[in-house]
Amino acid sequence: MHCFVYASQRKSETYLWLERRDNFEVLPESLALLLGDLRFVLEVELHPDRRLPYEDAEVVVQHLRTQGWHLQLPPQETLAVPTPTHDELPLAPPEDKHE
Repeated sequence: MHCFVYASQRKSETYLWLERRDNFEVLPESLALLLGDLRFVLEVELHPDRRLPYEDAEVVVQHLRTQGWHLQLPPQETLAVPTPTHDELPLAPPEDKHE
């Protein structure tokens, strides 16, 4: 499947994949408003077995076939919070033996 990729000028690292070039009419109005201006970045031949860095090509192809577009959001950023080891876990407070 031949497809076209656009970068959102408003949302960093957010990309819109379209089945047809410049076919923005297929987008829900709320999504179009959220993305703002789009900049063309890539024309690519996509098939379900193609490896993509952040997306499952099969899902992208399915979305393009069923709705004419696919939205690629930024990779999830996680905070590097260390997980405490068993020795670092807090001790349970002593039980109150007074009844």
